[in-house]
Amino acid sequence: MKVAVDVTPLQLTRAGTARYLGALLPRVEREVEVERLHGFASGKAGTLWLDLAWYPHVLPRRARGADVLHCSTYRGPVRSRVPVVVTVHDLAVFRRPKSFPPWTRRYSRAVVPRVVRAAQIVAAVSEFTASELQTLLNVPHERIRVVPNAADPAFTEDGAREDGDYVLAVGTLEPRKNLARSIEASKRLGVELRVAGMEGWGGVNVTGPGVTYVGFAADEELARLYRGALCVVYPSLYEGFGIPVLEAMACGAPVVTSRGGATEEVAGGAAVLVDPEAVESISAGIEEAIARRDELRAAGLRRARDYSWDESARLLLQAYEDAA
Repeated sequence: MKVAVDVTPLQLTRAGTARYLGALLPRVEREVEVERLHGFASGKAGTLWLDLAWYPHVLPRRARGADVLHCSTYRGPVRSRVPVVVTVHDLAVFRRPKSFPPWTRRYSRAVVPRVVRAAQIVAAVSEFTASELQTLLNVPHERIRVVPNAADPAFTEDGAREDGDYVLAVGTLEPRKNLARSIEASKRLGVELRVAGMEGWGGVNVTGPGVTYVGFAADEELARLYRGALCVVYPSLYEGFGIPVLEAMACGAPVVTSRGGATEEVAGGAAVLVDPEAVESISAGIEEAIARRDELRAAGLRRARDYSWDESARLLLQAYEDAA
C-alpha cells in the first residue's frame, strides 16, 4: 500500500499536530510506503494559499497514484479521486468560535463539514472527539475510528528535574487554554506558576508577579519541568485530547485538569478534576494535587502506560485499510 500524507502542519507548528505526525509517521513507514506532501506557507498570504489552493486543489492532485490520502488535520480536499482519511484533533472552533481568529472561524464553518463528509474514514484522537463528530458534524459512527495520542519516550519519571517550588502550565498561548484563571489560582495560593508554550493568538498575557514564561520547551527541557513541578495545571476550556495531561503523568507529576470532555477521559481517574470556569475550583484542585502527590504520581504512571504510539500506529494502519 502507498499512502500520501499531508505533513504541512510540520511546517507550521510544534504543538499537538506536529507531535502526532512526528510520532506516527516513522512507525507507519515501517509497514507501508509513505509519500510526504507539504504545502509552503508564510504569513497570512500563505495561510490563504493553503486553504484556497493547496488543500482543495493541489494536494489531491499530488496524491494521485497513492492508495490513500491521509490529511493530518481537518483541512483537506472536498473532492478526491484517492480515498481520504482525515484526522480530527478537536472541534473547538465549533464549540468556542470566539477563541479563534476570524478567518479560521469562517473557513471552518464553510469547509470543514464538507472535508469530513468527503472522507472515507475520520480518525478521532479520543472517544470524546468521536462523539463530537457525531453530534456537531453528523458523521456516522461506522466511518469513525479512534486513534489516540500518546506520550513520547522522552517523557518518563527517570531523569533530571527543574529546581524550585512551582506549578507548571503547558500549552500554546491562546484563549481556550484558560491561562488567566491558572495564573489567578496560583496567585491566590502564593505559588509560582511557570508557563511553557509557544506564542499563539488572542492577546493572552502571561506576565506579572509570580508568573514565569518559559516559552517553547523542547522535549528534554519540558520533561525536566514536568518532573520538578509540584503539580501540572491544565484547566483547558476545550480539548480534543490533551497531550500535556498524559506527558505530565508519564513524568510522575500530579495533574489538575478540567472535569468533563477529553481531558477527563485521558486522565482516567488519575488526576484532580476541576471546574475550568471557576478560579476557586482550580485553586482548590492545585492544593489537593500537591497534598495527594504520591498517590496521584503512582496512579498517573499507571494511566500513562495505557497509551502507546505503537498501538496508535496499528489503529491508523487499519484505518488506511478500511478507507482503501
